[in-house]
Amino acid sequence: MPVNLIYRVHAVLPVSVIRVSKSTKVELLRYASELQMKLGRRVDFDEAIAHLLREARRKRPELLMRACLPAEEAEEALRELYEERRRDEERIARKHGL
Repeated sequence: MPVNLIYRVHAVLPVSVIRVSKSTKVELLRYASELQMKLGRRVDFDEAIAHLLREARRKRPELLMRACLPAEEAEEALRELYEERRRDEERIARKHGL
């Protein structure tokens, strides 16, 4: 009687080693554990790094809008710049007799 054997084959993927400081490793571990809680499953460092990279590339229009708003002191700063420019021109006029 022939025997049928089923072999389980695991693909071995090439991996790279990256060096990080202890503090970075701790932060990455903390991030991976938060991601695990959010997703409800185990997350390895590779998946945590991939998630961080995806988040970094994600466009965030609300940040762009905040960055494009005029600064609260913009008018005051502009007034000071014009005043300094006027003083500079007065000094140059006095120095060179213009």
